[in-house]
Amino acid sequence: MGIALQRSPPDSESSLIARAEAARLLHAILKRGIPLDEAFGASLDEGALARVPPRDRRLCHAIIATTLRRKGQIDRELRDLLAKPLPKSAGLAPEILAITAAQILFMRIPPHAAVAEAVRMAKADNRAQHFAGVVNAVGRRLASLPPGETNPEDLSINTPAWLFERWARTYGRPTASEIARAHLSEAPLDITVRGDAILWAERLDGEHAGGQTIRLRNPHGAIADLPGFTDGQWWIQDEAASWPAGLLGPVQGRRVLDLCAAPGGKTAQLASAGAHVTAVDRSPARLDLLRQNMERLKLHADLVLSDVLRYEPSSLFDAVLVDAPCFATGIIRRHPDIPYQRHSDQLLALTDIQRRMLRKAATLVPSGGTVVFCTCSIEPEEGEHHLDHLPSDLKLWPLSSQDSPIPRRFIDSKGCMRSRPDQGLDGFFAMRLERL
Repeated sequence: MGIALQRSPPDSESSLIARAEAARLLHAILKRGIPLDEAFGASLDEGALARVPPRDRRLCHAIIATTLRRKGQIDRELRDLLAKPLPKSAGLAPEILAITAAQILFMRIPPHAAVAEAVRMAKADNRAQHFAGVVNAVGRRLASLPPGETNPEDLSINTPAWLFERWARTYGRPTASEIARAHLSEAPLDITVRGDAILWAERLDGEHAGGQTIRLRNPHGAIADLPGFTDGQWWIQDEAASWPAGLLGPVQGRRVLDLCAAPGGKTAQLASAGAHVTAVDRSPARLDLLRQNMERLKLHADLVLSDVLRYEPSSLFDAVLVDAPCFATGIIRRHPDIPYQRHSDQLLALTDIQRRMLRKAATLVPSGGTVVFCTCSIEPEEGEHHLDHLPSDLKLWPLSSQDSPIPRRFIDSKGCMRSRPDQGLDGFFAMRLERL
């Protein structure tokens, strides 16, 4: 399924190609379950986005992300404006309408431009062309809606109901609503720097968030063009994501194992602190990305391609960091497709894998060794509930703000780390364990 446009477009057509690709990629995400990063990356490498300038690539990504963040509101408005639902034979017409609504209602794009290009996209799609009149009529009605008409009192409408109700049961409805509200905005860009964080904050026009974390205020252009990137002076990493590695304490000269290590932010932290790091990941592509990142940063780690549960080292490590695969609901601000890539029945399988990884980690350190377990999830099954199922040879080593980099408000009553998107951070859980 796709929209046929000329192969070598002039500049005047590039924004149309970006919008058409946004509709196509949205279909791939919502109907075929392809992650946004994967779909977008493939288009950059060998698809339509390879033929447009950076500004239109950014436009395409912004349209998709906005459509996903505001999907509940957009769906509601389109239901009200359509006389009847579009049939399955309508091709990309539903996606064209969705991205048109996103542009008109939430992106301040001139309505006449958004509607005109929506009609052109519909006419260019073999199946959607029969609905070009509907696209035009609905687009014009969207453009005529009074400002603020689409703003609901409860922004949870933009979160799948089953997922929002989980958060309401865990955190209470007011906090769940604040989490949902936080997901309407893109996460800030945090970086971890080597060297003097205060000086780097000034050089990059950022804010020193704490430790080695700098929050960039208004980054413009390509990340790779910012001072210090090419020289390997910093890497992208949310402040909350930087905390688990710090729970291992001083690692200078220690042998540390980083499990599920890619893309390598925590590996870089450990290596830059003087640890002898072994980084394990099962994905060749992700391990290659980790290798590239370490080369840019001029840091060393022993990289191992292996399934974590089958990894058998020749000797034990002083400490193990387990960044386990999870539901990833703590990073929806960065990946707005996550709510539409997840199903409740996946959670049980993931928590089982996490428990098996904890058991495996316990076998990789000696008595007195440290294991830090973390997930970028706000689901209690992938965090606090693991305390009730710890392997018999591991015990909780409670955190305190005196012996960890974590501010007191992010340490719960049992001594575990918990952060949430409504607190301005990625949602993370971490616990520090000692091998008996």
